[in-house]
Amino acid sequence: MGKIRKTRAYHIVEYLGFSVIVSIAKSLPVKVLRAISGVLGAVLFAAIPRRREIALQNIRIAFGDSLSEEEIRALARQSCKAFFLTAIEIIRSPFRFDGANIVRDGRYKTEHLEHLFQKAKLIHDEAGGCIFVTPHLGNWELLPYVSALIGIPLAIVVRPLDNPYLERAVFSSRIASGQVIIPKMNAMFSLERLLRKGRSIGMLPDQSTSRGLRVKFFGADATVTPIPALLALRYGRPVVVVAACRTEDPYYFEGFVSDPIRPEPGRADERSEIERISREINVKMEEIIRKYPEQYLWMHNRWKESWKTPIFGKAKSRFYP
Repeated sequence: MGKIRKTRAYHIVEYLGFSVIVSIAKSLPVKVLRAISGVLGAVLFAAIPRRREIALQNIRIAFGDSLSEEEIRALARQSCKAFFLTAIEIIRSPFRFDGANIVRDGRYKTEHLEHLFQKAKLIHDEAGGCIFVTPHLGNWELLPYVSALIGIPLAIVVRPLDNPYLERAVFSSRIASGQVIIPKMNAMFSLERLLRKGRSIGMLPDQSTSRGLRVKFFGADATVTPIPALLALRYGRPVVVVAACRTEDPYYFEGFVSDPIRPEPGRADERSEIERISREINVKMEEIIRKYPEQYLWMHNRWKESWKTPIFGKAKSRFYP
């Protein structure tokens, strides 16, 4: 069967359903929502075998020598729960925008995040913009809010939503704050233009791509996008790995800001330098994931076997105008 054609009426119904879920989530205590996430995670683990098997296989690749099969399955269940927790935390964010002003939810303890990310602000100011990358770990949606709060002008690469009403609801507050939303498809030109203007860029580069570099991730070859490294080398901007991970306290998140990965144009040929930067990005992301493996999105098919076309050689023209 082909794809279901989604009409305007379908999009409206989908949006109304989303609005109801958001209203319910906002009305319930965070501890109750965490318990609901646990139930939904268990259902996901049990009812969607394809995602369960991908998660289990990925964890075996990453931790197979150090975890028993029972521990691997427990970690996969926790990851399924974390998937729903992230969605709920996005709804119950400690920050919201009122026009161009950011407003804090006083129940959340965010001062430490703001203080830590001042390090990122210093790197941004010194370099005239940089490339922030984060894995699908913890609550990656908190990072643009913290960036706006401390004054980092940020452009975020996102996959556009199929439903225009949902897209408007999800992204309107960010746009009002001055952040720039860039569609993932054919984003290169926009990223280059914004870097030249002194903005920083936010990306989640830890998912497999059909065209890219082969770089070790947890000791196994994984396909990664070369775009962060390519932009860093082309414009002389550092790459910084960041993350915000949840703790036992539902109102407290632990933040991470890596030392900058700086391009060294004269160090080697362009290809080797892009590969080096990409390897360092993976190493720093892996270090954070190892601290909170239960919060990583293991359900994504990270180590695909279908990688065919390298970024260099015949595919070179796609990224090298």
